[in-house]
Amino acid sequence: MAEKKQEVSTAAVKKVDQKLGFGQRTGKWFREMKSELKKVVWPTPKQLAQNTGVSLVVMAGSAIVLWAFDFVADQGVQLLLKLGG
Repeated sequence: MAEKKQEVSTAAVKKVDQKLGFGQRTGKWFREMKSELKKVVWPTPKQLAQNTGVSLVVMAGSAIVLWAFDFVADQGVQLLLKLGG
């Protein structure tokens, strides 16, 4: 026979949080945040530099594509205005 998993509904969690005061809820939030931050795998300086470089290249490429589209659209509008008189 399969074991039943006991699930906690969000309503039950909210009901427990409502019983706590503001300071207690804030303290609980900071404790949980600290606990989660300990699980984070931080990048090495080499990975950080590489990821930053990739981001900058992608942003520069996007800027060039947007500039080119804007330039072509502007030239098209200018041509239509000249043809229209």
